[in-house]
Amino acid sequence: MAKIRPFRALRPEPSLASTIAAVPYDVVNADEARALAAENPLSFLHVSRSEIDLPAGTDPYADIVYRTAAERFSRIRAHMVEEAEPALYFYKLRMGTHEQTGLAACYSVDEYDSNLVKKHEKTRRDKEDDRTRHITELRAQTGPVFLTYHASATVDAVAAKVAKTAPLYDIVAPDGITHTVWKVTGDDLTAVVGAFAALPALYIADGHHRAASAARVRKSLAPAAGKDGVVEADWFLAVAFPDNQTQVLPYNRTVKDLAGLTPEAFMGAVKAAFTVREGGPAAPAKKGDCAMFFGGKWYTLDIGAKAGGDVISRLDVSILQDRLLDPVLQIADVRTDKRIDFVGGIRGTAELEKLVTSGKAAVAFSMFPVSVGDLMGIADAGEIMPPKSTWFEPKLRDALLIHTI
Repeated sequence: MAKIRPFRALRPEPSLASTIAAVPYDVVNADEARALAAENPLSFLHVSRSEIDLPAGTDPYADIVYRTAAERFSRIRAHMVEEAEPALYFYKLRMGTHEQTGLAACYSVDEYDSNLVKKHEKTRRDKEDDRTRHITELRAQTGPVFLTYHASATVDAVAAKVAKTAPLYDIVAPDGITHTVWKVTGDDLTAVVGAFAALPALYIADGHHRAASAARVRKSLAPAAGKDGVVEADWFLAVAFPDNQTQVLPYNRTVKDLAGLTPEAFMGAVKAAFTVREGGPAAPAKKGDCAMFFGGKWYTLDIGAKAGGDVISRLDVSILQDRLLDPVLQIADVRTDKRIDFVGGIRGTAELEKLVTSGKAAVAFSMFPVSVGDLMGIADAGEIMPPKSTWFEPKLRDALLIHTI
C-alpha cells in the first residue's frame, strides 16, 4: 500500500505565486540561477541556490551558503501563508498540448526506506549532503519529489471533479509552462487517500536526491510531534503523476572527438555496428532507431532490439553504449568520461546540430525516449537505469507548496 497524508502547506500569497515559485535548484547552474533571479528579490532561487547572493566563486557547500539560504527563506516566508488545516493538492502541468495532473501530498519515509517507493537511479553523496543540510537548516522541504504510479480510475475521477472548482494558483511560468493547483479536502481527500492505499508501489521519476536527503534528515533529527501529533520528518513532499500521463523526453548524447579515428574510419565503424540510412528524422520515430548528426548530416541508425538479457541491456541507450560508444569511441564509463556530454530533450535536436557545427562536439546522437513502463520494470527488478537515460518534462516549480518539518 502507498501511505499518503495531507499536510499544512506553506505557500505563496496568491498574488505573489508567480514571483516566488522558481525552477528546481538542480536544472540550472549558478550563473543561470543568478540571471533568472537578478531582478526578483522574492525568487525562491535566492533560497534554493543561495550562493547567487554571495561573491562569485563561493563554494556552494560552504557554511555561509546554508546560513544565507535560511536568511532568505525567512524574508520570503513573510510573503507566504500556512494552511490552517491539512490538505492534499492536485497539481496540473501544461506544456503546449500536453497535460498531466499529479497529487501533492506527504509520502512515507518508511516506505522509501523499505523500497515501496522504488528507485531507478544512484545518488551522489555530495548532492545528498547538500540537500540534507538545506532541509535541516530551513526545517522545510521546499521542492517536491516527482513520483509516478500505475494510474488509478478513482484518483482520475476525483481530479476531474476538483478541476471544476476554482484553483489556488493558475500561473504561467517564464518558460511558458502553466502550473495550476487545487486544494483537496473532505470526502475527496478521503477517496484519494483510500485509492493510494490500494496502490502496490510508487516510483521515483525525478528527485532521487531530494528523497534520499529527506530520509537522512529523519535519521538526524530527534523525533518531535507537530501540531497534528505527527512527526513531520517521517514524511517527504512529493507530487505523484499517473504513468499514462507522465511525459518522458530523451536524454541525448554528444561526443567531443572521434577517439583518433578519421571521419571515414568512424563512419565505417558505425556501419559495421548498425544498419545506417542517410537522412531521416532528427528525432527518432520509434524504439530501436537512433539519429546521428555527423558531418553536417543526419543519419538513422537501426540499432535494433536486443533479444534476451535483462531489461537494462535492451534499452536503446545501452545498445548504443555497448556497440558504439564503448568499443568505437572509447567511452567506457559515461559517469566519469569528460568526452561525453548529455543534452536534455527539452533543448531539441537543433541544439545537437549547433554543438556539432560549432566544433564543440564531433558527433551527436538523438535518442528515442525511454518509456515509463521501462522505468517501472527496472525499478521493480531492483536495478539501476543507465546514467542520463530519462528527462522528465515539464518540471514542477519549487516553493509553490512547502512542507515544514
